[in-house]
Amino acid sequence: MTFPRASQALSRFTVLDLTRVRSGPTCVRQLADWGANVIKIETPAHLEKGEGPGGPRNNADFQNLHRNKRSITLDLKSPQGLAAFKRLVAKADVVVENFRPDVKDRLGIAYEDLKKVNKRIVLASISGFGQDGPYAGRPGFDQIAQGMGGLMSITGEPGRGPMRVGIPVADLCAGLFAALGIQTALLEREVSGEGQWVNTSLLQAQIFMLDFQAARWLQMGEVAKQAGNNHPTSIPTGVFKTKDGHINIASTGQVMWERLCKSIGLPELIDHPDYKTGALRSKNRDAINAALEAKTVARTSAEWIDLFEQAGVPSGPIYNIDQVFADEQVKHLGIAQDAKKPNGESQTFVGQPFALSRTPSRIVATPPEQGQHTDEVFKEFGFADDEIAALHAAKAV
Repeated sequence: MTFPRASQALSRFTVLDLTRVRSGPTCVRQLADWGANVIKIETPAHLEKGEGPGGPRNNADFQNLHRNKRSITLDLKSPQGLAAFKRLVAKADVVVENFRPDVKDRLGIAYEDLKKVNKRIVLASISGFGQDGPYAGRPGFDQIAQGMGGLMSITGEPGRGPMRVGIPVADLCAGLFAALGIQTALLEREVSGEGQWVNTSLLQAQIFMLDFQAARWLQMGEVAKQAGNNHPTSIPTGVFKTKDGHINIASTGQVMWERLCKSIGLPELIDHPDYKTGALRSKNRDAINAALEAKTVARTSAEWIDLFEQAGVPSGPIYNIDQVFADEQVKHLGIAQDAKKPNGESQTFVGQPFALSRTPSRIVATPPEQGQHTDEVFKEFGFADDEIAALHAAKAV
């Protein structure tokens, strides 16, 4: 039976997935969801010590990361397993790994090794801190990258100490940038006929995601500090209490500020000497926020959002995760997608955040069992039955 593809967009590419935990699987998920033939290569069960990388296979996190893939097992430390892997590389387009930088050299699967087998191969590597340099050998973890990348210093309320973000943003962004790098390399390959080595790190990704906060330092010498729920430069933009919860209000620029004042019932603030310019509003943000919140607590969140929408003032609710997926616009976008397990049960995943009009992405296969497709994949790559049997006998799969 032919394995279903999630899309036709990348269906001509074959990807060998050596990744684990989060940053690497995030990268490969992008390729799988857009139709690449993704083969997840896992350690044979008899060689694992305790749970496999990433924790229990049936938890929601693992399941959401590894849809639309097939799984084989292969021991890359054995001569037979390494030889088999290189036969796969010869017919593949992309290899993705997020080992420590020295591991691929020890295994014999660095870019120069793979290039000898297939000059068109694209190798993508994700590390904690880069492939070389003084920190290259350190293990990389998302929260460490958040700290070293400056994010924790600007997250949270002033005076409360550094605060991590509630998602593994460094892991996720490193994975997404790696996927973007792979697609860039594949486009370039159409011109040169050769693959290349794509590499990124959690630290690089996190620094890039500082965006305007990094530019403030590099170009203006300003060191951003924690601003809590206030926007660091556009005031008033932040969180305000309502009768039944909290809402976000975003008032950027003079026109929006005047609309906010009129719609909330404080037109006198427009010409107030302390608030007449953006710089003054930034300087006196606490007083402005207190005046606004004295008004917002009198009505419900829904009432304010409706009023602000009519006035052309950006605002929005602050949801719990369950409320996110209950929102009518979120339902309309269809980002929560169902797929059928082999036993017929339905399983819901977070779908892709962008759409293509002719070659859409779908979740067509729930995550595979470990090694579920080992023999099937080897046959597709031209291995004879006796060669597959020999790999099993050698316990290389």
